[in-house]
Amino acid sequence: MKRRNILKSAAAAALAFGLLPSTALAQEVTLRLHQFLPAPATVPKHILKPWATAVEELAGGKLKIEHFDAMALGGKPPGLMDQAIDGVADIVMTVVGYTPGRFPQTEVFELPFMMTSPVATSKAFQSLVETDLQDGEYKDVKVLGAWVHGPGVIHTATGVSKLEDLEGLKVRGPTRVINDMLQELGAIPVGLPLPAIPEALSKGVVSGTVIPWEVTPAIKLSELVTHHTEFVGDEAFYTATIVLVMNKAKYDSLPDDVRAAIDAESGQKLSEMAATVMWGKDAPGRAIADDAGNTIIQLPEAEVARFKEKSQPVIDRWVSEMDAKGIDGRALIDTAKGLIKEHGG
Repeated sequence: MKRRNILKSAAAAALAFGLLPSTALAQEVTLRLHQFLPAPATVPKHILKPWATAVEELAGGKLKIEHFDAMALGGKPPGLMDQAIDGVADIVMTVVGYTPGRFPQTEVFELPFMMTSPVATSKAFQSLVETDLQDGEYKDVKVLGAWVHGPGVIHTATGVSKLEDLEGLKVRGPTRVINDMLQELGAIPVGLPLPAIPEALSKGVVSGTVIPWEVTPAIKLSELVTHHTEFVGDEAFYTATIVLVMNKAKYDSLPDDVRAAIDAESGQKLSEMAATVMWGKDAPGRAIADDAGNTIIQLPEAEVARFKEKSQPVIDRWVSEMDAKGIDGRALIDTAKGLIKEHGG
C-alpha cells in the first residue's frame, strides 16, 4: 500500500513538472526596444512606453517589452537600424535619415515644404510603407510604425529673420536631404544626431540647429540658444521621418496571438498617435523658450516664399538622384502629395 502511494505521488509530481515548460512558454515573450532619446523625452515617455503597455495588455500577459533608452544597449544612433536587422535589439526607434542613402524613397517626405499637417503626412508615410516600402527598401525589417514630427524650426544664437542671415552659419541638420537644403540656403550644414546637439553648440562646432519645438526641452535647447525662427503658412519648412521597426525573424517567430497584439496597436494607429503626440508637444516646448525671454521670429509669407524658391534646386537634385536609381522621382512626389491630401493634409 505504501509503495502504491509513493508511486502515485511520484507520477503526480512528474506530471506537474512535465507541464512546467509549456506553462512557462505560454507566460511571456520578452522583446528589447532600443532608441536614442533620454527617457523623459516625448517619444519614449509619451509614445513608445504607452504603445508598449497597450501591446502588453492586449497580449494578456504573454509579452513583456523592455525599454533601453539613450543607447543603453551600446552603439550610436546611426547604427540603430542595423541593430534591428542583426538582432542586437528586437525593436528600434530611429530617424530614417541617420542612415543616409539607404532609404531613398522615404526621403520624399523630407523635401523642403513638402509637409502640411504632421498627422496627415505621417499617415501618408505609413500608407506608402504598407503599399510599397515594406516589401521594398524596408524588406530587411518589419515596420511597426512610420511617422514625422511637427514643423521644423531654426534655432540659433544670433537669429534668422531673413534668408541672408543663414549665409555662412554652421547649422546642425539631421538628414542628408535637410543638410542639402541648409547648404542651398547658404548655411554650412553639419550632420549630427540629436543627442550630439548640446555639446556641438556648447563647443561652438555649430551656431544653430534645426529641430521641432517638441524635443527642445529634452536637450534644454532654450538655455543654449536665444533665437528661434518659425515659418508661417500651410507648408512646413521641413520635417524628418521616424520609424519603429522590428527584427524580421523575431517578428515572424512570435506566437500568433502576441503578433496579433503588436499588429493591432501598430500601423496607422501608431502612426497617427505618434504624430499627434509629437505635434501636441510643440506648444509646451515653445512656451519654455518664450518664458525664458528668448526671441521667437515668425517669418512673414513673403520671406517664406524666398526660402521656398531658394530650396527648389534641392528638390530638382533629389528627383535626378532618384531617376538615376531607377525611381521616378516626380511621380513619387506626386504620390506623396496625393497621400497627404487623401489623409487630410
